[in-house]
Amino acid sequence: MKLLSAFTCASLALVSGCATMSTGPQATAQLSPTRGNATAGQVRFAQSGDKVVVSGRITGLKPNAEHGFHVHEKGDCSSGDGMSTGGHFNPGGKPHGAHGRGEHHVGDLPSLRADAGGTVSFSFESTSIAVGSGAANIVGRGLIVHRDPDDYKTQPTGNAGPRLACAVITRS
Repeated sequence: MKLLSAFTCASLALVSGCATMSTGPQATAQLSPTRGNATAGQVRFAQSGDKVVVSGRITGLKPNAEHGFHVHEKGDCSSGDGMSTGGHFNPGGKPHGAHGRGEHHVGDLPSLRADAGGTVSFSFESTSIAVGSGAANIVGRGLIVHRDPDDYKTQPTGNAGPRLACAVITRS
């Protein structure tokens, strides 16, 4: 009886877990540290209707600090300092601003707050970006974690400082 009960519970958990997973296009970004830094992590993008769920885990950040987080125009991390990714991804020519509040670049994502150990685990939804199609498609673009918080007003960067980690967003 216990075996049947455990099997039934495991089956229900598997089915309910699958029901919450995205069936749309997905992408990943493997963040690598820029020269002289230790920040690294993985980010997942899952399209579900008109929303993209962005989730991940990043380590090697300044503890208890906020860090700017942006999609950049070019999927090129070859420069060593992340500058080869260009500016924020902005196909609509909008001013820099806060994600989800008024006008902003497509690439303006919410800043990330590291815990006391310099790690952040996060999950949020975006209606600004898209995975795989349209003008807001982020596949093939760069993903950057910055040293400083985004002030959401300084044009065109948010004054988020140097680039700590860089990745190319790839379809998965």
